[in-house]
Amino acid sequence: MAYIRRTMRLNIYLVGPRAGGKTTLGRALARELGRDFADTDALFVQKWGRSIADFVAERGWDAFRDEETRILEAVDRAPGRVVACGGGMVLRPRNRELLSRGLTLALLAEPSVLAARLARDPAEAQRPSLTGKPLLEEVAEILAEREPLYRASALAVLDAALPLEDILKRALAVLDSVSHS
Repeated sequence: MAYIRRTMRLNIYLVGPRAGGKTTLGRALARELGRDFADTDALFVQKWGRSIADFVAERGWDAFRDEETRILEAVDRAPGRVVACGGGMVLRPRNRELLSRGLTLALLAEPSVLAARLARDPAEAQRPSLTGKPLLEEVAEILAEREPLYRASALAVLDAALPLEDILKRALAVLDSVSHS
């Protein structure tokens, strides 16, 4: 693991659906590796001073996706961090290109697991609905659409339904194997 800390100056990107645990794992991974942590959704809110839902309601999804790309471009210029990416980050080819410059891990879980987490999280009220459908139906639809992009963008797929400690161990093992290859 000391080898990972010393030699890996690439960003480590975490992609996956809402409630996949990207921010939670990202903070733990950054702490473990002695790296800075960034969350693209939090960077967006910090820059714009309002929630993503409010921004999307006012300016639309295309404007949000444009800004999301600008944020990822800025993050890409400051390597060596662990970065939790918004759930739709993989939708644009430019973003997938930027993700390929780092080491990308995908966190995936069954729609029922993700929907249950979303239902328990009051912060989710600040995120806009993506389809206007009931929560479980929306999660299943969006995951089906995006899962191939998450998988194609990732060096490895981690089971987001596992306890954090297990996901962290798996992520560290994957990163260690890359650093020695």
